[in-house]
Amino acid sequence: MKLPESQAAVLQTASANEAQTFEQLADETGQKPETISGAAFELEDEGLVEVSESTEESVALTEEGREYVEDGLPEVRLYEAAMDAGADEDPAQMGRIIGQSGLEGPQVDIALSNYARKGYGTIESGEITADPDADPESDAEAQALAALAAGESVEDGGVVEQLESRGLVTVSESTVRSVTLTDDAVDVLMMEGVETAETVGQLTPEMLTSGEWRDVEFAEYNVEADAERLDGGKTHILRQTANRVKDTLVGMGFEEMEGPHADADFWINDALFMPQDHPARTHWDRFALSNPTEIRDLPEDLVERVEDAHHNGVGEDGEGYHSPWSEDFARAIALRGHTTSLSMRYLSGHEIGDLEPPQRFFSVEKVYRNDTLDPTHLLEFFQIEGWVMAEDLSVRDLMGTFEEFYEQFGITDLQYKPHYNPYTEPSFELFGEHPTTGELVEVGNSGMFREEVLQPLGVDCDVMAWGLSLERLLMLMYGFEDIRDIHGTLCDLELLRETEVLH
Repeated sequence: MKLPESQAAVLQTASANEAQTFEQLADETGQKPETISGAAFELEDEGLVEVSESTEESVALTEEGREYVEDGLPEVRLYEAAMDAGADEDPAQMGRIIGQSGLEGPQVDIALSNYARKGYGTIESGEITADPDADPESDAEAQALAALAAGESVEDGGVVEQLESRGLVTVSESTVRSVTLTDDAVDVLMMEGVETAETVGQLTPEMLTSGEWRDVEFAEYNVEADAERLDGGKTHILRQTANRVKDTLVGMGFEEMEGPHADADFWINDALFMPQDHPARTHWDRFALSNPTEIRDLPEDLVERVEDAHHNGVGEDGEGYHSPWSEDFARAIALRGHTTSLSMRYLSGHEIGDLEPPQRFFSVEKVYRNDTLDPTHLLEFFQIEGWVMAEDLSVRDLMGTFEEFYEQFGITDLQYKPHYNPYTEPSFELFGEHPTTGELVEVGNSGMFREEVLQPLGVDCDVMAWGLSLERLLMLMYGFEDIRDIHGTLCDLELLRETEVLH
């Protein structure tokens, strides 16, 4: 029996008693996996082989998981430090134990959240105890990480699921196809044997020039054969959603603002009537630049009016902060913690000239905060900034704007909670219900700009403003429970490839 080279190779290599995967056949025959795939399906059509499919799950350590294999799980390190300090007999100060454990940054929160869950002890009122009967060497998660690092499999699905939720492993599924010879194929091999037919798989310019194409036998083209997967570039789902937000706001009559990511503290905070000794303005919450360290291009008359508002307030009954105010601090450069710095630039007339009401402006850009990473917080994220300048605005107008905006994204169950901001009064936070967990997720902050903000800017009408989270809007739209699934070093690439923005 004459067959194309690839089919003959599969038939001569495959077994009637033991299924062999496409990859195994490719290794044994020296053919490409996609060539073996095409040949196997062609032979299946002829009744010479059976092709079976199965799903195979693979578990791989993430970078964080590999780190914990080397250093130990944070909760185990915390337990060991607590035991060394005698916390199995008397409660110890949590801060001292954390220091002795060597844990830093996000690992501290990870250790604290898993310590009691695993029965290592208790944490209460700043003190920690250690259960002397706990056995960290039998920690199922630590054992699973060690097994995976050694190339072994982990059978406990619950442990794997827990490790995946912690971002310590990635779980992927793949389809495995295998080949088994049929009885007909065995008869052919025994009775007739198999010869390789001279076939050509690709037409070349030389064949066309010489006329050789008339005399050769071309291999059949199988459109059902597996092909090598090529993942091309694609706009990130977050950017797709940002573009949709922009289109929605433009459709509501807004214009887009632009401005620097690194800006003077004056525009980021001082113009917003944020006192210079506010906790959010310390190095714990902001990213300051070391080169350059300050900006000189500030409008002097506006700086004076803003400084006066901080010291004395505005109007006859004005009340300032009576706290130190430094122009050097106002000129210091930092990464913006909110895009309200753009609103200050535009409302003051500094960016595009004086504005007459009514006006509507927005931006959808990145902001930067020194937060602790968790399922709803990142060090950098997108903020949907917006404001409306007009006469006789009220909170009802602000709420109505939100209802109209979020309805475009299928969110109609907004809830509001009164809030305090140094720069708006009244102020309130917005919440939406998470479609998967049912929990209320804060999606933004808003309010009416205070006179202490508007008067120094030269604005003598009402301005309602807001800062909304793009990532949390995405969570409510798609049911994501962790921002890090779609943004950052631990994001799920398959999720990003497969998810499309809803319209």
